[in-house]
Amino acid sequence: MNLQDVLRIGPVMPVIVIRNLDHAAPLARALARGGIRVFEVTLRTDVALDAVKAMRDAVPDAIVGVGTVTRPADLESAVSAGAMFAVSPGLTRELAEAAVGPALPLLPGVMTPAELMIARDMGFDALKFFPAREAGGIGMLRALGGPFPDVVFCPTGGITYETASSYLELPNVACVGGSWLAPIDMMERGDWDGITRLAEQAAALRS
Repeated sequence: MNLQDVLRIGPVMPVIVIRNLDHAAPLARALARGGIRVFEVTLRTDVALDAVKAMRDAVPDAIVGVGTVTRPADLESAVSAGAMFAVSPGLTRELAEAAVGPALPLLPGVMTPAELMIARDMGFDALKFFPAREAGGIGMLRALGGPFPDVVFCPTGGITYETASSYLELPNVACVGGSWLAPIDMMERGDWDGITRLAEQAAALRS
């Protein structure tokens, strides 16, 4: 699976925190109804890996990955759970080497030109720009586009529906990551129609 192609499937990749496993399947269906089908489930809760399987079962054509991957063991767990890609806030030599083994594309995080050069030397040309707002946002991404035209980004961190379109206008931005598509309070209320409306708005950002 070519990760650049995956990132370009939709303008926004929801960054999802699942605390209640019962929310995974209806959330996946709600996002898919709204036109979003690439999901990042963060490894921040005990049910995250089970949520990956539940979401894939609920929406078979969804592309479900895991986020907050920080160690090689996380990659192994993600493969076992059926994840289709992995996202990391950073990159280490150990993590890069571990990503070569599993059939699991890795989207590593960078925030400086030096980190970008290291990641590119390791063979990565699709990167997570994180934390986007704190790392310089649109101005930094525009600056990186000159010396690194072969690299595409998924900026994540502090991006909202209101600011997403400005990022998406940049030629080196394939999509943005955003947590606003899966608010915890809406999941707890079971407001799946509301989440579908958020997904529809996000899907229309690049039409």
